[in-house]
Amino acid sequence: MAEEAEDIGYDVGKLEGVEKAAILLLSLSEEDAAQILKHMEPKQVQKLGQAMATMDDMTQGKITAVHKHFIEEIQNYSTIGFHSHDFVKKALTAALGEDKAANLIDQILVGGGAKGLDSLKWMDSKQVAGIIRNEHPQIQTIVLAYLDPEQSAEILSQFPEKVRLDLMMRIANLEEVQPAALQELNEIMEKQFAGQAGTQAAKMGGLKSAADIMNYLDANIEGQLMDAIREQDEEMSQQIQDLMFVFDNLADVDDRAIQAILREVQQDVLIKAIKGADEGLRDKIAKNMSKRAAEMLLDDLEALGPVRISEVETAQKEILSVARRLADAGEIMLGGGGGEEFL
Repeated sequence: MAEEAEDIGYDVGKLEGVEKAAILLLSLSEEDAAQILKHMEPKQVQKLGQAMATMDDMTQGKITAVHKHFIEEIQNYSTIGFHSHDFVKKALTAALGEDKAANLIDQILVGGGAKGLDSLKWMDSKQVAGIIRNEHPQIQTIVLAYLDPEQSAEILSQFPEKVRLDLMMRIANLEEVQPAALQELNEIMEKQFAGQAGTQAAKMGGLKSAADIMNYLDANIEGQLMDAIREQDEEMSQQIQDLMFVFDNLADVDDRAIQAILREVQQDVLIKAIKGADEGLRDKIAKNMSKRAAEMLLDDLEALGPVRISEVETAQKEILSVARRLADAGEIMLGGGGGEEFL
């Protein structure tokens, strides 16, 4: 117990860089550690391997301190993707396992000061839906407008169809949130992370926010919800639809962006996706591939038998998810159906 107490708040400054790297790699699975080592120079691998082999005081406090230091350092040096809470959560879970990752995320939240609404970004979407399920629709609306569109779409999917419609209409009509409302929400959401709200009215929600969330909904839910919105407010439904980025909009994306997207999409997913695309988009995709790859794609498409519409829509959603991730990271730019740009 005494050793554990001494380890709390361990000073990673006492460790050399190679020691911190060794602890980090020893925390990973053999396969993940090997994937990192193969990108290093032989001398670096030799030095790091020696440090790993002689590491004999891997206390939990020291390991946790190195993990937290690693998170802080990579946030300083990387602006691509890492600021996505979903990315961090998935990366840590893949590297450390669910239990260790959950423990580390809890420590980051407490130590790093994620407060109120920000703490929800690290939670599972079902968990967030459970937390806000019995809250006033106004509070539910603010939460959904505040969180990332992909997470909000997952949360929204947990609610009944009638509630989804009400919340989406509220999001589309929301323009700003007064400080008092944010203060109230921060007090409700996970009291251990509660913080002080700002003094400025926060801009959130609106048609663009509604469109972003719709983009991430399952195709069936998206269709049902859009039909329901159209019945209540046809003009609003058209405005939301114009701001959505759908698969056919890829025809308006520049060639460099198409090439970047294609590099991250599996061939079988691409074949199913373009099964439901028009000829113009198929040609655009084909011209951004090598001649041989394009020929193979078209041959595979021709040989492909009937495919369920749901499978085509799922494949298209997967490609759109890649496109939005690259756009969010600033690697490509997407143009929306209504001429808006997703930055």
